[in-house]
Amino acid sequence: MCGIFGCVAAGNYENLNILAANGLASLQHRGTESSGLVGSDGVSRDHVEIIKGHGLVRDVITEDNISRMNGQTIIIGHNRYSTAGKKKSGINCVQPFVVYTAMGTVAIAHNGELVDAKQKRKEVLHEGVGLSTDTDSELIAQMIAKAIALNVKCKHGQDIGDITRELAVTMSALNMSYSLLVMTFDRLYAIRDPFGNRPLCVGTVFSSEGKPEAYIASSESCAFPATAKLDFEVRPGEIVELSSNGIKSVWQMKPNTPLAMCIFEYVYFARNDSEIEGQQVQTVREECGRTMALEDDLEADIVGNVPDSSLSAAIGYSSQSGIAYEPVLHRNSYVGRSFIQPNDEMRQNAINMKFGVLKKKIQNQRIVLVDDSIVRGNTMRTLVKMLRDAGAKEVHLRIASPPVKFPCFMGINIPTNLELIAAQMTVPEICKFVGADSVRYLSVDGLISSVQKGIERSANFSPGHCTACLTGKYPVPIDL
Repeated sequence: MCGIFGCVAAGNYENLNILAANGLASLQHRGTESSGLVGSDGVSRDHVEIIKGHGLVRDVITEDNISRMNGQTIIIGHNRYSTAGKKKSGINCVQPFVVYTAMGTVAIAHNGELVDAKQKRKEVLHEGVGLSTDTDSELIAQMIAKAIALNVKCKHGQDIGDITRELAVTMSALNMSYSLLVMTFDRLYAIRDPFGNRPLCVGTVFSSEGKPEAYIASSESCAFPATAKLDFEVRPGEIVELSSNGIKSVWQMKPNTPLAMCIFEYVYFARNDSEIEGQQVQTVREECGRTMALEDDLEADIVGNVPDSSLSAAIGYSSQSGIAYEPVLHRNSYVGRSFIQPNDEMRQNAINMKFGVLKKKIQNQRIVLVDDSIVRGNTMRTLVKMLRDAGAKEVHLRIASPPVKFPCFMGINIPTNLELIAAQMTVPEICKFVGADSVRYLSVDGLISSVQKGIERSANFSPGHCTACLTGKYPVPIDL
């Protein structure tokens, strides 16, 4: 669940470095472990500018070092949320990855996780290619470099920066999940796997006179500046080229797989103001709340929520049930998302620092506390106790997604079901564990119908979502 952002200057646009830094900062919710930018001046095939480091975008990309990106005409960036990769603390794991190929420097930013990474890694190593990390993202970069090497002799007299064919060859050898940004010295490619598992969109930044200033690709449209237009979402199996000449689709794999967009993008990952599959994420989350209320028969005094991503679902639940919404918890905006912290100790510390109770709102009240999910249960147990200690009469948990029971191998850091509370306990047991008066989840059918309701009104998208973490039905065989 990383964040990727890329931009290409149209004409003499001088603020590309600021556009890239701001875009990456807008995707901070997708990864907080490390950030990086790689830029090309559009001329030199063998040189790029690099800014990388551990921490948030604001700490890694500073006023002092962003000036190194002045004059760059193409920039790609990455925020890391680690899944695969044992050496997570190493600087060589920080993306974008840069490889030096037979046609020049290539940089890659990857969101997702290859389900067959172990087998592909063996194949690459047995071919004599050395790898400096055990990440699948570097593996993809080396596979692209190999495809370039095999085809470079055929490129005499051709556009040397065009690696469409090499990328298509690499795509045919990869198994989900990936959304990629690949940068050569003079262009940028936006690529999405044929399942469409991770989001990716493309847009144009306009001047006040209405002229294109830059072309951008991003995990989410929330990273687009106010002067930008969302042109389209990259189709599953598509390669889109962005250059100073504009945006064009250059390759489309024939679909022979069912679509499997990660449904948890709607539940938790994406930002409310992003547009995915032609619909606003906020609208989908409100619909999940309404559907959950229709499936429920609870009497209570107020509806509250766990800030921030569950606010929309709480509003939907309140609207449908007729129970007034009241904020009951305050979130400290200066503490990161606890779910994407890399270990239990850091997650627990984040929970304790992150929330405060609005005591005057909840004393002697029967509360419906809405959240988007319960994964490990640590957060919810702490919050229920905080509400009870502050005087709540009853605390009823309503979760705007089904129980997460199965591990994800496609980009979420849940490698086994041993750390999933819903896989180890029944709903009554979960209720007792977290100390609530009742616990109820949105049904799988309810989530799917809420998500697909808006898509069905759009002719540009066909519904198809991965629910593996909820149902155990994986889109592809898993290489364990």
